[in-house]
Amino acid sequence: MSMNNSPNVFLEPSPNRFQVNVINESHDNNATPQEDADPPHYEETSFTEEAHGRHRISHRPGTRALYENFLQNGDTVKSDGNLHPYDTHSNTYYLKTFGHNTVDAVPNIDYYRNTGSISGAKMNRPSLLEIHEQLAKNIAVNPGSIERVTNGEGTPGEEATVNKEEESKGGFVKFGWVKGVLVRCMLNIWGVMLFIRLSWIVGQAGIGLGVVIILLATTVTSITGLSTSAIATNGFVRGGGAYYLISRSLGPEFGGSIGLIFAFANAVAVAMYVVGFAETVVELLKSSGALMVDESNDIRIIGSITVVVLLGISMAGMEWEAKAQVILLVILLIAIANFFIGTVIPTSNEKKARGFFNYQASIFAENFGPDFRGEGFFSVFAIFFPAATGILAGANISGDLEDPQAAIPKGTMLAILITAVAYLGVAICVAACVVRDATGNTNDTVVSGMNCNGSSACTLGYDFSSCKAQECRYGLMNNFQVMSMVSGFGPLITAGIFSATLSSALASLVSAPKVFQALCKDNIYKALHFFAKGHGKNNEPLRGYVLTFIIAMAFILIAELNTIAPIISNFFLASYALINFSCFHASYAKSPGWRPAFKYYNMWVSLFGAMLCCGVMFVINWWAALITYAIELFLYIYVTYKKPEVNWGSSAQALYYVNALDSALELTAVEDHVKNFRPQCIVLTGGPMTRPALLDITHSFTKNNGLCICCQVYTGPRKLCVKEMNSGMAKKQAWLTKNKRKAFYAAVAADSFRDGVKSLLQASGLGRMRPNTLVLGFKTDWRDASAVQNENYMGVIHDAFDFELGVVIVRISQGFDISQVLQVQEELEKLEQERLALEATIKDNEFEEESHGIRGLFGKARKLNITKHVTKKDSSINTIQSMHVGEFNQRLLEASNQFKKKQGKGTIDVWWLFDDGGLTLLIPYILTMRKKWKDCKLRIFTGGKINRIEDEKLAMTSLLSKFRIKYADIKIIGNINMKPNKESWKFFEEMIEPYRLHESCKDLTTAEKLKRETPWKITDAELEAFKEKSYRQVHLNELLQEHSRAANLIVLSLPVARKGVVSDHLYMAWLEILSKNLPPILLIRGNHKNVLTFYS
Repeated sequence: MSMNNSPNVFLEPSPNRFQVNVINESHDNNATPQEDADPPHYEETSFTEEAHGRHRISHRPGTRALYENFLQNGDTVKSDGNLHPYDTHSNTYYLKTFGHNTVDAVPNIDYYRNTGSISGAKMNRPSLLEIHEQLAKNIAVNPGSIERVTNGEGTPGEEATVNKEEESKGGFVKFGWVKGVLVRCMLNIWGVMLFIRLSWIVGQAGIGLGVVIILLATTVTSITGLSTSAIATNGFVRGGGAYYLISRSLGPEFGGSIGLIFAFANAVAVAMYVVGFAETVVELLKSSGALMVDESNDIRIIGSITVVVLLGISMAGMEWEAKAQVILLVILLIAIANFFIGTVIPTSNEKKARGFFNYQASIFAENFGPDFRGEGFFSVFAIFFPAATGILAGANISGDLEDPQAAIPKGTMLAILITAVAYLGVAICVAACVVRDATGNTNDTVVSGMNCNGSSACTLGYDFSSCKAQECRYGLMNNFQVMSMVSGFGPLITAGIFSATLSSALASLVSAPKVFQALCKDNIYKALHFFAKGHGKNNEPLRGYVLTFIIAMAFILIAELNTIAPIISNFFLASYALINFSCFHASYAKSPGWRPAFKYYNMWVSLFGAMLCCGVMFVINWWAALITYAIELFLYIYVTYKKPEVNWGSSAQALYYVNALDSALELTAVEDHVKNFRPQCIVLTGGPMTRPALLDITHSFTKNNGLCICCQVYTGPRKLCVKEMNSGMAKKQAWLTKNKRKAFYAAVAADSFRDGVKSLLQASGLGRMRPNTLVLGFKTDWRDASAVQNENYMGVIHDAFDFELGVVIVRISQGFDISQVLQVQEELEKLEQERLALEATIKDNEFEEESHGIRGLFGKARKLNITKHVTKKDSSINTIQSMHVGEFNQRLLEASNQFKKKQGKGTIDVWWLFDDGGLTLLIPYILTMRKKWKDCKLRIFTGGKINRIEDEKLAMTSLLSKFRIKYADIKIIGNINMKPNKESWKFFEEMIEPYRLHESCKDLTTAEKLKRETPWKITDAELEAFKEKSYRQVHLNELLQEHSRAANLIVLSLPVARKGVVSDHLYMAWLEILSKNLPPILLIRGNHKNVLTFYS
């Protein structure tokens, strides 16, 4: 291709690595010799990130006219941002990308977006067809775009409209990693446990084991945090938190089951935290003597009021909720700081009597070891562990984060670190300041000369020895308000308790609807789709808020959460376990799509974390763990049974592939053995829906037993064939799946039917999973078909034998092809859709007319006209339906479904005339093992000598017993080689008459000429040579009519035609006469290798 050497101008160098140059292909005849001497220059176009691919063209002074002439003579260049290969209003333009003339587009993030992406509009790159085929000028439409729209991918224009609508709402409120993740996680992790139970835990376990308990809980949450970070950074994260992460990694079965119980757990957790807050308030009221009714009812009243206020904050929007969370965090941090300050403020005599002595080495040493009283390590751990949960609070609002991939790892891991340090600091400090037991009596001082026996309180001047005999009220073991006592200002600890409970309740109240909304949007549970709708600029799940409020209120009114609390903790732990397992599974599957930006994880550590979570579930409460597993298993089975139509590229899919590949490779190393032989079939169905009966009978003996590949050969213009084939592959495989046919679909485009089948016979299958049997329908139109078509059909049979495959030819009286029926049904469906669309339009018109007041009066006449039109339309549809019902063959439809039905009591007659290795016997035996055929008994027919019928029968009986094949009867036919009756033979002669050459009746020259012109015709010499064989085929039909006319199915040995000796039409006549006017018949010929054995 020559290029224009006119002096085009240079652009300024662009820093961007993509340099795209516009090329003029036409020659400029006006160029001067001096200009021709110059080296070629190019107008360069740079793609900058700011312009999103917009062309930026600059010119030297005086060159604009030359450039405009360039555009007129050459191809035009677009100036908009969409780099499509075609301009709909002008000629095609070319881009010079990296030195090549091409319509290829440079890499762009917009090509990789999902349809409906809120972060940018999806663009469609030129299809391979557009690049590969010859370039056409003046194309007004981008064919690739049309195809993608019809496939449901949408267009950039549509997405832009959606984005504009979202912008018009006022934009999204997005949070950074601090406010969105760090604050939420810290508030959710820090609960009332920090203030009222941590001192008791360290009193029971001691400083040493207390630190171990905190570190063990932190280990579980840290591993889960690492796994969460890895999954969250492996692609764009949408709303749904734990549900989204698990479902996109492990698939809808795990995600759907855990998502529902995780959302429910968060909803009930709201009640738990609110009741914790209400209990604290009631304690204050009780101490002041200001109870409203009684303790239980006061908890219900205060809890109900609190949850209503929290609901109002949540429904006001995420922005208000985030502000409330920040305020609560500030209060919580002040309360924690207040405690640490209190530990260094000199204690008073009253506090000393209650066990607080500031930092003392003797107290630290005494409290370092455990002193379990009615508890054990694991029971204390079970009490503490819920205080470490809440690490998913940030991930649960992933859809509201500005950059979830960066925010979730950073915020979650930092929150775990800060809260763990706070727990450790509080535990160690309180255990170093406060003794385990104290009386609270300031008079319990040490008497002079008293033996302290290593008691730290005694060495500090107090005698608390009475606590051994009777229970004391103070100290780490007895007083849950130790932190209030130690702190500098006690009411701040109460404020901290309020902050901890309310913040956790608020986080759960937001998390539950967000997770539930994401679950409902995926439509895994169709009955819950009502809750998928969002409202406002942030797509708030208001319906989910109301549902969460109702659940929380129900449990608040119960006011007895001690039973449900362990189950809720286990629900959260089950989520953690599955997140860890998701990370392990995705890594183990080795999918190329698993590329997390967060690198600080290990698949085996994640697996250990999953096992640890499962172990902790049983440690906390074994019966709650069992209930959790039972609920999860039930939901898993339900979702698996419903099979939601989603494809998220889960690691389960990747692992299926890896396992299948490994199994196929392992199978390759296994030698074939006759005991393991199973029919593995190529079925020439064309489109599987066009010959369902042929697929059904094959599926009957391959289902759960062998390979079944439905094959279709496209012949004709290659371009059209390939396009049709590629567009139909997924649709036809989906039809097989939908109709529960365990089969594959394969198609080839070829010059002829025979060439296509030959390719399939040679290339189908994988390793040991290769076809060994060809199944095809009988060619019922062979008499009307051309010689080439019959030659192709016969050639397929010859090729199958050449490749050492068995052959099964199936014939039913009505034929297999129902494509015309399907076409009529498709037309009727279109008419029905038009009718429904018209009715919908009428309803809309009626609604508009009624809503326009007086205009409705003038609309009545129009309504009547429309109604009349509809009536005409309906009547026309009914006429068409009745007309088509008469046209398409109802019996054909019934015949196409005959193998789907359960076969009644009857027989399968097996005419095993020739030993082909046993395939003729094996296939009917497999059929009798199926539910639909189990009521059919085998009857075996075989040939023999008339004078040795009993001996032949004994021999066959012995053979079948050794093969362990059950049968109802054996019949030896002694007159197979007898001549047929005259009527049958006459019918056969009349059938082949149009295809005979009759060369013996003509002179030699004419006969030779006819042979050259019609080589496919049956010669007299051939007919004479195979007269005995023809007699046998005709007489066999008589015998079949006599013995097997009432059978459910006939299986008959297929006669073999020698290549180049028996003509195509003579062989087709044999098959025709053999199978004429009979029940469904299978003509089978194995490859003459054993498929049955009587050896163990």
